[in-house]
Amino acid sequence: MSSTIVTENKLKVTDLGVVDYLSAWNLQKQIHQGVVDSQSENTLLLLEHPSVYTAGRRTQMQDRPLDNTPVIDVDRGGKITWHGLGQLVGYPIIKLKNPTDVVGFVRELETVLIEVCGEFGIQAQRYCERSGVWIRDNKGDRKIAAIGLRVAKGVSMHGFALNVNPDLSAYLKIVPCGIVGAKITSIAAELTRDIDIDDVTPVIKKHIYTMLERVCI
Repeated sequence: MSSTIVTENKLKVTDLGVVDYLSAWNLQKQIHQGVVDSQSENTLLLLEHPSVYTAGRRTQMQDRPLDNTPVIDVDRGGKITWHGLGQLVGYPIIKLKNPTDVVGFVRELETVLIEVCGEFGIQAQRYCERSGVWIRDNKGDRKIAAIGLRVAKGVSMHGFALNVNPDLSAYLKIVPCGIVGAKITSIAAELTRDIDIDDVTPVIKKHIYTMLERVCI
């Protein structure tokens, strides 16, 4: 069931529950145009998708599934990834104060996701050569969150995906983010216990409100 709140600085935050990818993408486009035209408020959508592979603009043919599994080509940056139940997806559709600094916005999102992982006792970090959020220790490098954005007419869309408790086997069909041999993990896998989206959503909200209100106009 969806729910919506509006923060003090007019950032609209909507929990949509489970929404298929194309429906959510169309909704993003509608909101994006509204924010561009100053007819809609800056908006953060939080949701889950049924299982789907999406390919950003830099995806290579060798990164795609070898068994002809359908892939949706999208207009965000980055390469191929997977979305599915148990993964918390966030789409910030906001008018940025500094729309030319997309890398800076990515770093802000990474910081938020690192802070969220920290609340669950997981020491995550950014990986300078790679976007997203990683865990790097004696078990090797493991990606726990992906980020892929598009900024058009000063307004962002697409966003981040944090693995909470998804079926990680879905990543075996692709080269995640175009990184050969990359390992993917989740909060549940790192904690070796059950955890739900509902446990993580309020923590995401707590850390992301202030950041988004700081970078948007």
